[in-house]
This record gives sequence, structure tokens and C-alpha cells, in this order.
Amino acid sequence: MPSYASPPIEPSLITFDPRAGGMSPSGPVLTRRMSDLDGLFADGDAWRAAVRDGGDPVVYDVASSPVPEAEGELPQSITTIRPGTVGGEFHMTKGHQHPNPQGEIYLGLAGTGGLLLFDGDRPQWIDMYPGAIGYIPPGWAHRSVNTGDEPYRFLAVYPGNAGHDYGWVLAHGMGYRARRAPDGGAPLLVPFTAPSPSAPSSSPSPTSPTNQE
Repeated sequence: MPSYASPPIEPSLITFDPRAGGMSPSGPVLTRRMSDLDGLFADGDAWRAAVRDGGDPVVYDVASSPVPEAEGELPQSITTIRPGTVGGEFHMTKGHQHPNPQGEIYLGLAGTGGLLLFDGDRPQWIDMYPGAIGYIPPGWAHRSVNTGDEPYRFLAVYPGNAGHDYGWVLAHGMGYRARRAPDGGAPLLVPFTAPSPSAPSSSPSPTSPTNQE
């Protein structure tokens, strides 16, 4: 499997395919299945059914370039979120906050989605689509959501030493949950609720140096 390059990094050309989501040259590729999203969806029974009866489908992939997550570097990755819902809640990434607060940008490449941000007090939502740039200020936790019927794909560029804290999102939530509207219109943003007790969470370690979205 491709890995990150070792610093110092030489000037380089990196290309990507907005339709397929790959990067060239390529770095690590991460795949997240439904079972990896334990404790994130509000409807624990629906999540269990998706894992048990739905074949534990892939929810999203993260394809990185070889630029490493190291101080002074600007790694890039392309995330592809498959369409779908769990108990009416759209497919989403795990979401994280940066322990070393720094800004980040997301560029929409394909499909339609949203960028959900939360500073611990105020939730914010940014509609994402091809050509849209979502800016994430320092200190805001963020999660991406596929609100359409096709794969939603975006490019992320972020400081290499920002770090990724997934435990913060499990502990504090994200302020909103994004649900499919009955008429199929704009997503419904409803107040965040903790997952149902029937879906106990086996939480991952709170922090990780690796981009897992």
C-alpha cells in the first residue's frame, strides 16, 4: 500500500481525478465501513441493521497524496462519501477537531453535500457542491455529509501538524444532525441528540495523528 513520503519533500506535481477520486502520485487510502461509525448515528437500531443485514457497506474513502502529516507541510486528500441514510440521517464522516487549532479548506469536486461545523456552542452549515470552497476556521470541529443521491467528493488541504481528535466529537456532538427531508428537498438540520441507548459505542482512541475524516 502506498505510504507518505519522508521529509524533506521536493517540489512536486500532484494530479487528481474529480470523477474517480484518486490522486497521483498516491499516498495512503483509508476505507471506512458502517461498522467503523459506531456511536455516531442517532438511530442505533438502524445502524446495527445496516451492519448486520446490509453487509457492512463502505460509507466513505479517503485517498491521500504522499505529502506527509508533518509540521510545515500541507497534506491533501480526497474524500468520497457514498449516498445513503441510516434511520433517515445522511451518510457522513466521523468528524474531528484539530488539537493544534489551524484553518483548513475543503473544495467540492462532485455530487452535493454539506460541511457541518461546531465550536462547542454554535453549529454552522455550509452547502457544498462542485466548485464550492468551505473554509474551516481554527477551533471548529467539522464533519462532511452526503446530502445527494450520488457520491459526494471533496478535496481537503490542511496543515500537517494540526492533528485529529475524534473523541471530542463523540463527547460533544456536532450541534446538528442532517436528515433527509420527506419531500426530498433541502436537508433537515435538527438539534443534535445522543445515539439511542440500544447502540452502545465502542469509541476509538480520542486522538490520532492520521487523517481519518
